[in-house]
Amino acid sequence: MNAWTAQTKADYAALSTALCLCVCAAGLFGEDLVQRGHRQDLVVLAHIAAHPGAEARGIARAVGAPERVVARNLSRLTEDGLVLLVEGDVHPALRSYRLTS
Repeated sequence: MNAWTAQTKADYAALSTALCLCVCAAGLFGEDLVQRGHRQDLVVLAHIAAHPGAEARGIARAVGAPERVVARNLSRLTEDGLVLLVEGDVHPALRSYRLTS
């Protein structure tokens, strides 16, 4: 609303303030999306710490997330060296994981 009234009255300070607020809000929304993935990684990591040898399907059920999301979390955690794939020759949903030593 502030941006619209600023245009009708030629108040460029109000217009620039309104645009700045919009950009900041979009940036905060994007940051929240990025942080959500990291928070989910921590939930998965905590479950594996409590249940060594947990399977991907069981982790997904336990944390209440879709299997594809947990698979993404496990992939990131494995790449970061925090989690070790125990059984890699089975179906991806049946692979088991544990913390690295």
